[in-house]
Amino acid sequence: MVRKRGRAAYMISAVAEQYGIHPQTLRLYEREGLLKPSRTEGNTRLYTDEDLQRLEVILSLTRDMGVNLAGVEIILGLREKMTQMQRQMQDFVEFVQRELAGRGAAQAPGEALVPLRPRRPR
Repeated sequence: MVRKRGRAAYMISAVAEQYGIHPQTLRLYEREGLLKPSRTEGNTRLYTDEDLQRLEVILSLTRDMGVNLAGVEIILGLREKMTQMQRQMQDFVEFVQRELAGRGAAQAPGEALVPLRPRRPR
């Protein structure tokens, strides 16, 4: 994967120094599938701002909460699924709003969207 133009990217040594970790740790996170830095034509790892945000989550989980790498993988996977579900829910809400707006314009004022049956006395 080659770096896209216009996006800031950081080399492994700069990231390691910034976060106080050894470059081998970053390589381990990549081997485990926790980080996926892009690569230059010369195969140099480049970390984007999104990669750094993900690294901060990984470091918080491991350093502050004592989560092992298997747990980190599960947590990151769940976070991604939650983000996808939120996007799907937002898309659904927008669809429903568009449908209701379209139907509301063609509907007589005061008319219910769903026909109501009168209640029977008990």
